[in-house]
Parts: sequence; structure tokens; C-alpha cells
Amino acid sequence: MKKNRNSAASTSARPMPSPEFADPLNNRYVPAPEVLKWARATILTEGGALYNEDHAHLESCNIQFMWAPEGFVKAGRTVLGQCEEVTFRCGPWQKGRQQQQMADWFGAVPEYLITLDASYCLTCSDVEFCALVEHELMHIGQERDEYGSPAFTKDGFPKLAIRGHDVEEFVGIVRRYGVGHPDGTLAALVAAANNTPEVAKINIARACGTCLLKAA
Repeated sequence: MKKNRNSAASTSARPMPSPEFADPLNNRYVPAPEVLKWARATILTEGGALYNEDHAHLESCNIQFMWAPEGFVKAGRTVLGQCEEVTFRCGPWQKGRQQQQMADWFGAVPEYLITLDASYCLTCSDVEFCALVEHELMHIGQERDEYGSPAFTKDGFPKLAIRGHDVEEFVGIVRRYGVGHPDGTLAALVAAANNTPEVAKINIARACGTCLLKAA
């Protein structure tokens, strides 16, 4: 049974970045094993305060977290978190250096790395922090086989890959945390979906060449 997200967020002590990240001159990137420990206990393990079975495929996944000193701007939006598959598409020495750095940070090279804006995480609410972490975890999805069923490796582990949003946001995140800021694009999308369509569906179909081809 899923617990209420607000009460769970308030009773689960979330990990906090070091206060040094409040200094705008700090530019260090620091491993955050405490975030992984918290996420495993709170979100990824059955019985956790915010357990979500949508992440069941991540049970054996080697994920690591890292604090970044600040976010960055991409396509006009400030990025507060990022999930990436750890790959090294470079020459042998560059690859060796990067693998060594990962091993020095985490003890081994992880499969996936989630980086969080520490300056944001110092000041955001518990619910905002939980939503950010879950959003990034949602990016690690399980692949599907040719029949549309969850795919597995030859060793029986879930076959994972980076996935994009369902629409503007993951459906699972909206279900648990809402649509976010009322002036955001997702809130506008939901509001539009809840309103009576301004143009009837039949009129759209008549104006769409693809629809006309399918109806022929």
C-alpha cells in the first residue's frame, strides 16, 4: 500500500549537501553516497516511506549520486538534476582517466550516474527534493522486447536504458507529486486537457493529411 507522499516526505530525514555549497565560489563536484542510501531505503525498497513499485527494475542496478555546485541552463531552462548512463566514447587514455576518476569516487564505475544541484537541494522543500530524485530515477527505464514485455539480459537482470518523459513529465511523478508550479508548462497542459476542446476532434481529423490517409 502506498503511503501519503506529504507525510512520508516530512518524516523521512532527507540527505542534505554540505553547507559549503551555499558559497557561489565553490565549484567542487562531490560523490553523494548518502543520497543513494536514502533513496534505497525510502523509495526503492518495499516498506520504505515513499516506496514506489515503478522502480522495481532498479533493485540490482548500480546507480550512484553526485552533488554539483550549481545547475546550468539548457534550452532556456535551468537544469537541477540529470541522469546519465555512464559510457566512455573516447580514446584509451581518456577512457582510462575517466574510469579511474569514477573508481576513485565510487569504488567502481557505476552503470548510471544521477547528478543533483546542491545549491538547490540546500533550500528546496522535502517534497521538491523527493520529486527531483524520483524524476531522475524515472529516467532509468526497463527496455521492452519485441512483444512489448519487459526485457531481460541473458543473466536474468532487467535490461535498462535511458528513457524520456511520457509527455512533459513522467506520469508516475505527476501521480505522486502533482503538476508542479501552477504557471509551469505541465500545469498548463493539464488545464488544457481538463477544458472542453476548442476544436472538435472531427475537425482536426479533416485537416490532417495523416488522419485522412488512415481513414481512406
